[in-house]
Amino acid sequence: MKLGDRLQALADFVPQGSRVADIGTDHGYLAVELVKSGKAKFVVASDKNAGPYEAAVRTVRENGLTDERISVRLGDGLKSLKPGEVDTVCIAGMGGTLMVEILEGSPEVVEKLETLVLQPQSAAADLRRWLYRKRWYIEDESLALDDGRIYEIIKAKRGRRKMPEPLLLEIGPVLWQKKPPLLRHHIEALLFQERRVAAGMEKSEAAKKSKKYQAVIRHIKELGEHLSW
Repeated sequence: MKLGDRLQALADFVPQGSRVADIGTDHGYLAVELVKSGKAKFVVASDKNAGPYEAAVRTVRENGLTDERISVRLGDGLKSLKPGEVDTVCIAGMGGTLMVEILEGSPEVVEKLETLVLQPQSAAADLRRWLYRKRWYIEDESLALDDGRIYEIIKAKRGRRKMPEPLLLEIGPVLWQKKPPLLRHHIEALLFQERRVAAGMEKSEAAKKSKKYQAVIRHIKELGEHLSW
């Protein structure tokens, strides 16, 4: 079984020998790959919906793996976990705001974690800001191109670090430092979103005179300046 580039990027960030929870496991592909590759000693594959849960059970069974290696569970967020049961949590395929809600919802589980591997579909800046406020820091980041879309993958470790500036929370502080090949495409995607906002506001004379519009224009300029290095 070969993972797509998005899930492979998550697998690459999982520390060797971890005990992992894959939250929102869907078909359980990441969980199976982590165990079969020897990356993880044990994985909890959890999903809150019955369909993905049953699909994950089938995937685990078809790959000849036992409950001792992968425990497939039906549960919401981290609520299917006991504190200290895993040291690494992977969450992918949902918005950054929902990820924050999941992490905030089970503080006793999060307190015992060492690593978070996160792939937000939206609100990545808000997620990064939350991590730094809660005494996590971004150790590594990557970008993956999968099915025509660029995905951000964040590896966070426990520890206090200085909060990055707002624009780098949006771009990704480690992405900006590493400057991977897909970074320009990533920044262009952020610019496209902001230009759409500006275009919508430009239909109203009142909106064009607002401080919010001026802030959007400044933001577009700042992002554009980060397209060259």
